[in-house]
Amino acid sequence: MDEETERLDALTQQAGRWLALSASPAERHTTAVVAGPYDRVAWRDVYARSAALRELAAQLLTRHAHAPDLLADVFLCAYQAAPRLRGRTVMAPSRLLHHQVVTALTQSPGFAALRRDTAGDAYAAAMAVLAQASALRGLLERSREVRERTGRADRARQEAEAAAAAVGEALRQAAEKADGQGQVPAPVAAAVRRAVGAAEAAEDEARREDGAAAQAMAAAVPGIRSAARNAASAAAEAVRQEAALMRAWGVDAGETERMPFEERARLAERLRSGRLARWAELIGRFRQMAAGERARKVEHATGELVGVTLGDDLSRVIPSELAVLGVPELRAVFAARYAAGELMLYDSRGEQGTGRGAVIACVDTSHSMYAEGPGGVTREAWSKACALALLDQARHAGRDFVGILFSAADKLQVFRFPGDRPARVTDVLDFAETFLGGGTDFQRPLGTAAKILEEEFDDASRARGDIVLITDDACEVSETWTRLWNEIKRRLDFRLFGIAIATPGTATASGSVLESLCDNLRTVDDLTDVHTTADLFRVI
Repeated sequence: MDEETERLDALTQQAGRWLALSASPAERHTTAVVAGPYDRVAWRDVYARSAALRELAAQLLTRHAHAPDLLADVFLCAYQAAPRLRGRTVMAPSRLLHHQVVTALTQSPGFAALRRDTAGDAYAAAMAVLAQASALRGLLERSREVRERTGRADRARQEAEAAAAAVGEALRQAAEKADGQGQVPAPVAAAVRRAVGAAEAAEDEARREDGAAAQAMAAAVPGIRSAARNAASAAAEAVRQEAALMRAWGVDAGETERMPFEERARLAERLRSGRLARWAELIGRFRQMAAGERARKVEHATGELVGVTLGDDLSRVIPSELAVLGVPELRAVFAARYAAGELMLYDSRGEQGTGRGAVIACVDTSHSMYAEGPGGVTREAWSKACALALLDQARHAGRDFVGILFSAADKLQVFRFPGDRPARVTDVLDFAETFLGGGTDFQRPLGTAAKILEEEFDDASRARGDIVLITDDACEVSETWTRLWNEIKRRLDFRLFGIAIATPGTATASGSVLESLCDNLRTVDDLTDVHTTADLFRVI
């Protein structure tokens, strides 16, 4: 063989390993969580819509060049129904920290609790990411050496792959220069050998950097696990609190999932920062109490359940009697007992049946309603919570609800919630958060309530509405007004329930204005107790 040439097949054999690597370099992923196209769209959409997420990404970018990929992984862990992680070997070295973080998250005790509220809900998953912001900042700050080492390993791996590609390019040029017998000029062959040497050196460097990165990662794992546990717990608590806040205000999960992202974010912020935000738990307790009292009612039966009696009212037959109809041989016995009026029925007493007209809550918002009672609960908070439970009560019965906020004679605001359409939560919040201030006047709010019931009677022929007056004060009413009030009350057959909140004894004493106006009057002294008005929710 000529000293100035070498054979192409010998060069190819020498560089074969690098040629294979250059032809099919190992795939290196930049996200640890396996995600389908819909999951990726969900992340891109929520990221585009959330200024808070973009701000967090910008903050983390000052510490970590690949922060958006880390946030995407944390989001997908919370969002997916069954998140699946890639193997470490297919990850880009610079993203191995992400892989360790999400591994620790998914293995933390609070992760399962978190995903119960976030799986499939892009907004809740985004909120979970934001709730972990502090933990992520601290984690990135403490893992600086890991990030530096994995970054070097990533660059070394890229350089090794580039060196392998250079071998392939050198061999391609050698093939072009080879003659018909496969002889390659010496300078070209030398270029191939130099490329192979550079590839071997780059591979050795990549292995050293991989080892150094692995050591740094191993040292950081305990801290990452601890931070991930704290982050998952914090996120689960934040998501749980917001879900509880939504439920307390009567916003169900289905309604929030249908909301546009921006609207839901604004609503959540308003609920957290509004006038009654600190009383969400009280509002929720009132709603639960009212729901429990509804459950105690017997359908189509009047009054309070007190036992079992005999009769022929099929609307009150107890279940065990109805079960007899399932046995053909006993149907004749049932018919005979029905004819004789000897069927066992639910018995009730002492309370008038529920009305059909609107439920109207007249809520005093005078200055004195700022006063606090036991547990720091204000009179306003208690009265608004009671009124919102009455709103639930009306909607459950398909009745209109009207909230009338009043104080002095010149201050009154009316909020209408028709029973034939959903109540917008923003309108409910407007009602709950409005406070007028000033003195106290009964005539205008009660007169307005009576006029509303009169209009309802004239338009829809619905009578027997219910008015609930919630106040902490007493005031005088004129004889002329009282006469007109009694006349319209007799004509429309509505009821007036009075709730006196922490008032002096004279306000509810025999012969007082409240006592003379109300069909049913009670005093509430303990503002932490939602059960003092429980009977009200059995008759309205």
